[in-house]
Amino acid sequence: MRKRILSFKYAFKGIWIVASSETNFQIHIIAAIIALSLGLYFNITNGEWIVILFCFALVMAAEAFNSAIEKLVDFVSPDIHPQAGKIKDIAAGAVLITAIIAATIGCIIFLPKIILLI
Repeated sequence: MRKRILSFKYAFKGIWIVASSETNFQIHIIAAIIALSLGLYFNITNGEWIVILFCFALVMAAEAFNSAIEKLVDFVSPDIHPQAGKIKDIAAGAVLITAIIAATIGCIIFLPKIILLI
């Protein structure tokens, strides 16, 4: 049981590390807060909440994976190497894919509601 509890401690430590040190992760947190605020303001449906929360999780997890991959690549290949750069670019591209889809979903959910206010 102690090992299981420690694994949660390390996982929360990892979240804290990425949240406190990675600017892009912090930007995603701000975007999540904005979307949460809009969701509360517009009283979105349960289904819309599920989709929005899933988007947060997906984008933030992708950003955390990207940060871990970048740190690992820098550790194993401290010198500039074309292959290391490609690996980092691919990981960053994965984050971009999730962010674009999340933003698109946010627009699908919130734009019609915003337009009605205008």
